Amino acid sequence: MQLFYERYPVGEIVASAGGAPAFRYDPAWLAQDGAFPLSTTMPLRAAPWDWPVLAPWLINLLPEDTEAIRMMARILDVPHTDILALLGRVGRDTSGAISFAERGATGSEVRELGSEQDLERIIDELPRKPFLAGEDGVSMSLAGVQTKLAVRVLPGGRIAIPVNGTASSHILKPDSDRLWGGVQNEALCLTLARRVGLRAPDVSTGRAGRRLYLLVARYDRLPQGPALRRLHQEDFCQALGLPPSAKYQHNQARGPKGNFAAMMDRLRAIGGAAEVFRLWDAMVFNVLCCNTDAHLKNYSILIRGDGVDLAPIYDVMCATVWPGITENLALDVDDKRRGAYVEGRHWAREAEKCGLAPRVALGRVGALAKAIPDRLAEARGAVAAMPAGDHPLLDEVDQAIRARCASILKTLDR
Repeated sequence: MQLFYERYPVGEIVASAGGAPAFRYDPAWLAQDGAFPLSTTMPLRAAPWDWPVLAPWLINLLPEDTEAIRMMARILDVPHTDILALLGRVGRDTSGAISFAERGATGSEVRELGSEQDLERIIDELPRKPFLAGEDGVSMSLAGVQTKLAVRVLPGGRIAIPVNGTASSHILKPDSDRLWGGVQNEALCLTLARRVGLRAPDVSTGRAGRRLYLLVARYDRLPQGPALRRLHQEDFCQALGLPPSAKYQHNQARGPKGNFAAMMDRLRAIGGAAEVFRLWDAMVFNVLCCNTDAHLKNYSILIRGDGVDLAPIYDVMCATVWPGITENLALDVDDKRRGAYVEGRHWAREAEKCGLAPRVALGRVGALAKAIPDRLAEARGAVAAMPAGDHPLLDEVDQAIRARCASILKTLDR
């Protein structure tokens, strides 16, 4: 199977000497100005990368919901355990810049939706037809467990489905009965992140009949006139060579698991030393916003031919407002699993583990804990002005975030 960056062949997945799949870079790609690696775990070289290195990168491109995988496989008539067969069918528009089996397009070949009711129907069908698998010309996949769809937002805000390898511009995340108010919750947290100086994607909300949805601009897509260029990226499970099952620091999966220090070490090792405080700020922001699901796959890096950058923060929601959601953080701060119990000494010890100066790191915690409450009302006003409007849950979100910031500030000198 060939892999492409737009019209350029990047390499090919072939059988190794032992029979297992391996990836080999195309010689022309290795000679190309600006060539970037498939993954930071697979630097550019002529020798192939074998399956144990290739597999974690591949599997992290697919959704984690096993039922969604099985439904996609049934619709596409491929084995649900065959990663390559699945990506061969749904891999023309994935996270990052790589297209599988066929070239990705930079143009705008889309299927425009005729009405709001068309979009409502598609949203309703997504649980039974993940990523519109099997529809003519549609080939897309996004990682994670949430129901979502890659779309192209046209001038005037019209929403269309990319076809025949066209790049998507936004991720559409529908409302969920399980997470009442989740659309506005995430819109508020990401809007707030931008208001306090973190890099975060542009977001808006929308309505399609009785359904609400969040629209998140893809940070791995770059508009260039009428074209949309792909930027390459990978999440920290991929960067650490871990499967999706290892995304939480405490889980039942065997083998190595990640933590903040491992992410920091990896970021430095791949040339991102200048980005480590941005990663620290993102981690702190997640704790202050009571986001307990900030796991390894919810932090990513952008990969260029000459280095890496930390990707904007994404997938942030205040989880404490919903009953039945764990209060444990996805990744510990020092040895603390609950954000409400994190005090100054825990931040300082975590900073030391991450190779950061504790005094400077603590200063950044305090600065964010002060800035967030100051900008909350402004962020909520921005969300209320979006098409889906305000939501009563945001009263609880506001209270929870303010309480967390106050608690962190109160204990910062302990």
